[in-house]
Amino acid sequence: MKQMRIGFTLVLMVVIVSMLTGCLYPQEKRKERQGNPSEYISMVQGAIDHFREKTGGMLPIKNSEMDTPLYEKYKIDFKRLQERGLISNPPPNSYEGGGSFIYVLINVETKPEVKLLDLASYQSVIELQRQVQAYQKKNNGTLPLGEAIAPGIYHVNWDKMGVKKPDLKSPFNRQLEVSFMLEESGVASIYYGVELMKMIEMQSLQSGLEPNVDLRELLVKNSPFVPNQSLHYYWENNEPTPSLRAKS
Repeated sequence: MKQMRIGFTLVLMVVIVSMLTGCLYPQEKRKERQGNPSEYISMVQGAIDHFREKTGGMLPIKNSEMDTPLYEKYKIDFKRLQERGLISNPPPNSYEGGGSFIYVLINVETKPEVKLLDLASYQSVIELQRQVQAYQKKNNGTLPLGEAIAPGIYHVNWDKMGVKKPDLKSPFNRQLEVSFMLEESGVASIYYGVELMKMIEMQSLQSGLEPNVDLRELLVKNSPFVPNQSLHYYWENNEPTPSLRAKS
């Protein structure tokens, strides 16, 4: 089962890389067009709300696989908004407009809300997964595991791989760098423990956190972004702890 998951993940990542590298805008142009991350969200939100009114509650979203992660599942289809005359062009900071973000929806069953998925961190996980696979081939299937974070989850040992950790700022806190982790199955993802802890401390939430509530909701509630390529997080031992399984 683990081998099937890794295989599917790698195939999906290859497809995504092909899409992203085929974009008409080089990285420099993406940076120029990024602008304020929240600048166009209200415009797109208005277009989404009007689309729902005109279509009896339907959403202009792209097709996705059943096992697509929650916060990446409902990508906005700007072509459908354009066809209805609700927008003239995709936002300049969107992937479709040559920018650095993918526009997604959350809370689709209740009150659909527009959020942003950061392309730079998304692509960094794709590259890390490639590097991990290459390391495994050279080292009899072993993984470049660092310090344990939680059962079955580890930090990345960049020294073992002989590659430099990506120098990326977290979209949730520009004073923090993006961190990464590895499952014992070999699947790479982003580690959001530091961002969550900073947010919890700033809002003094420690005493009111429910043990079975996924803490990623805090990231989504308090920023225009969604946590991409992430696991569930729960409050355990007085810190945000990633988990391979959702708690009921």
